[in-house]
Amino acid sequence: MEALRQDDPRRFGRFTALARFHEGASAVRYVARDAATGEVVLVTAARPQLAAVPVFSRRFRAEARTAERLAGGWVSPPVDLGEEPEAPADGPEPLWTAAAYVPALPLAEAVAIAGPLPERALRILGAGIAEILSRVHASGSVLQGLAPGTVLLAADGPRLTAFGPLGAAASAEVGPGGQLSVRLGYLTPEQIEGKEVSAASDLFVLGLLLAYAATGTTPFTEGPAEEAARRIAEDEPELDAVPDPLRELIASCLAKDPAERPAAGTVAAELALEGAAGLARGGWLPERLAVAVTDQEARVLALEPPEDDTEPEAGPTEAAEAGAGAAGAGAAESGPEETPEPEDARPEDPRTDGARPEDPRAVPEPQDARTAPEPADARPLPVPPADASQTNASPAGTPPADASPVNAPASQAPTAAPASASAPASDGDIGEDRGTTRFLNTGPRPPQSDRPTTQLALPHELTAPPGAALVPAAHPMPPALPAAPGTPQQPQQHQQPSHTQGGPAPYPAAALPAGPAGPGGPGGGPMVSLPLPPAPAPAPDPGASRRTLLTIAAAAVGGLVVGGGSVAALGSGDTAAATDDKPAPKPRRTLPGQAPEPRWVYAHPASESSPLTTAVWRDKLLVVTSESQASAVDLRTGKRLWQRADGAKGQAALAAGDDLVFVASPTEFLWLSPKNGKVVHRVRYTEAFTDLPGLTVGRLAGSSGPVIWFTGSHTVTVKAPKPKKGKKKEKDKEVVQAHFFAYDIVQRKELWRTAVPAGRSPGTPAYRVVAERSADVLVRQDAVSLTAAEVKAAKGKGSVRSFDQKTGKLLWTKKYGAASLEAATTGDEDGALYAAVGKDLQAFEADTTKPLWRVEGSDGSWFGTPLIAGPLIHTTERSRLVGAVERESGRLVWRRSTEVPGIGNAPSLTLSSSEKTLIAADAIQVTVFSAADGERLWKFQDIGSADPKGATVSAPYRALTFGETVVVQRDRSFYAFPVA
Repeated sequence: MEALRQDDPRRFGRFTALARFHEGASAVRYVARDAATGEVVLVTAARPQLAAVPVFSRRFRAEARTAERLAGGWVSPPVDLGEEPEAPADGPEPLWTAAAYVPALPLAEAVAIAGPLPERALRILGAGIAEILSRVHASGSVLQGLAPGTVLLAADGPRLTAFGPLGAAASAEVGPGGQLSVRLGYLTPEQIEGKEVSAASDLFVLGLLLAYAATGTTPFTEGPAEEAARRIAEDEPELDAVPDPLRELIASCLAKDPAERPAAGTVAAELALEGAAGLARGGWLPERLAVAVTDQEARVLALEPPEDDTEPEAGPTEAAEAGAGAAGAGAAESGPEETPEPEDARPEDPRTDGARPEDPRAVPEPQDARTAPEPADARPLPVPPADASQTNASPAGTPPADASPVNAPASQAPTAAPASASAPASDGDIGEDRGTTRFLNTGPRPPQSDRPTTQLALPHELTAPPGAALVPAAHPMPPALPAAPGTPQQPQQHQQPSHTQGGPAPYPAAALPAGPAGPGGPGGGPMVSLPLPPAPAPAPDPGASRRTLLTIAAAAVGGLVVGGGSVAALGSGDTAAATDDKPAPKPRRTLPGQAPEPRWVYAHPASESSPLTTAVWRDKLLVVTSESQASAVDLRTGKRLWQRADGAKGQAALAAGDDLVFVASPTEFLWLSPKNGKVVHRVRYTEAFTDLPGLTVGRLAGSSGPVIWFTGSHTVTVKAPKPKKGKKKEKDKEVVQAHFFAYDIVQRKELWRTAVPAGRSPGTPAYRVVAERSADVLVRQDAVSLTAAEVKAAKGKGSVRSFDQKTGKLLWTKKYGAASLEAATTGDEDGALYAAVGKDLQAFEADTTKPLWRVEGSDGSWFGTPLIAGPLIHTTERSRLVGAVERESGRLVWRRSTEVPGIGNAPSLTLSSSEKTLIAADAIQVTVFSAADGERLWKFQDIGSADPKGATVSAPYRALTFGETVVVQRDRSFYAFPVA
């Protein structure tokens, strides 16, 4: 932290800048305070030269909203996105964002102060970041935002402040045509080879980050600097200094083959089964770091506005909104990769410095600039260009402007051809002429068993030839601010330019290919193409909905425009009545694979919190619960009928007889009227379970007719035994006791309860009923709720428990082959159990564990939860394959791909009421198949609000069926489509 400079802004909206906090390649962070409320924030302001670039501005605004959507856990929401000020007449529109200040140290500074982190701190750090990655990857996105400067260490756990390559950039460059390129500090083998990044790429960088935190250096530093790229791509990492218990896990993250790297959720569970927050209870930072965090907080609280602060508002060169990085509390910096748009970045101009044209956006070097000494290994790194097959052919010596490999160094990049003289003026967008455009940049396409039915393309636009003027990564650092009164002074030897006080440069030199001017200069570092956020849609027709439905056509209809609206189906703004007795007529479909016209579209109000659960009640109501209330939508018309605050945070609604809606809230069971939502009956847990004071009810494990099953726990005090004569009495102990319950929601009474082992803190085990039989129910416990002792005893194998239907008595506990703790499992009423075993799906006799048959899966994939339907079992795989096998023999009936690129979570499956139609929903789209033969019928994607300032939704899709209708949900949006 340092004093403000003369040219620093003094105002950001309602906030007054107090001091500089950190400086990055594309943004500067400031400590600021709201004079009216006293609220202290960290403002991240984009450099004005970058903010003036249209593509930079658009992307940063979108990514600020992305960080807001990811808020929670180790990502804090922005408190102000800085979108209110108007653009100055003589300068670019200010770009900045503010987040609540959380005392924290960048990882690079922490390592400089206290050296490598101990094992427990490494576990908490890795688990916290892996938990964030798991959330990002669940939406099908890639983060690309990890670096020692983007990860902060706070008193309660880690924080992430970058959500994409801009935030983690070691340098950012702007070309004369408004093009934007960034150079990353950490590379992966696939990037060096010119291949696409995927979720596995984030895991490689996480491995580098943990190795750096464990040793103080990257695992590929040994050897000449010019061979660093080769070492990353070919050599085994040096992990001898990593603590033994973590070495194998970090090595697996650093596997050269992306398919061999673990998933983020697996890493989080292996590092901290109780979660990063649970492991961090009671403090986790070494003493020196804890003191440094406390000292920082005291210094910030002691800051006062500069005496010459008289400006009422930020000037044109004084403010900029953050997109590149969020404040220490985790505000928006740069979002995970969304649906890919046309590339808007290209590598820097390969010409020499002397031939480089001047650019008005270049930031001049200040006269008092001090250059950090160049590390011995910070030399230009040779990065092999991408395969020639990935670029368009062109005559020798005159390749097209988009032929330069993304990750190629300047020394190897071909000379860019000038743009056509007739090319229109460009605002930074570039053309895309590769025929098809993938929605996600998540690795290789999955295996496909039949002809593709989808091709997507983005509009082709010309741009000026690439040429870049480097924006310096940082300015020199003046003396640090004095320590707050009564707090220790940080040693001055920790002060270094170009990053937060103390510590080495945030990007280890061996992992950061440097250009001719060193690590921050122009040259041969890897350049990353940044896709645009979704383009604003054209003005809608007055009769059209404000939301645009992107329907995907067949291969014969290539060239759908994402966000362009030229080939898009618009949902009607009027609510169409739809009943099963008189279904709405299906419009004539002229495009094979296009989704039918929705019967109605319902948008959950933006003024209310997002839906938590949704359920269909008696084919009449769609009951939605949220943090603030429960509400009901008429399934015939799509209109909301009522809302009830009592149902806030409720679990999925169930039918309690023919005339009541049952909702389990955190404190009570509720029976609501389906007509108006009025509470008809209320049973508080403190009244229903008086012998279990303080009972915490977990999520419902399952239901069948009027019976629900759930788990609950409460804490009891176990008194210490009377001490022997002369001995000191021991302290009483607090012990968590857990039970498994059966409850009749029609009679409103408990049927039975059975004591079960308590789960991981806070103690309620998470059960799921996998099969109901006449005599018993089969239950499986979620791995995340197992205690560390249970995980150790399981030795990697999951188990199933059998409870008597009438009494709740535990009958047996069995394991099935090599089915893991996380393996998807389900069963049927005939006594068979189906579980994912490795990459295959295997059937067992539930009572004897005898294997019955096995279905082979795709390499590098695994099966999700199958769906039983009469004589068939519908299967789903992580490789986005959906199929059907015979329930009796396991014979494959059909298998099709959803055609979503890359590897992600296995799509969730839903059958229509007639069981003729199979709906597969994932984070990217909904794909509808004929259940009998696997014919792909149609696909659907919701590209969100047409408002350019509207939030970009990344929530996964869900499907609920009733009658001849499927309701597709994505976050706040619901669409009712006719199905067979």
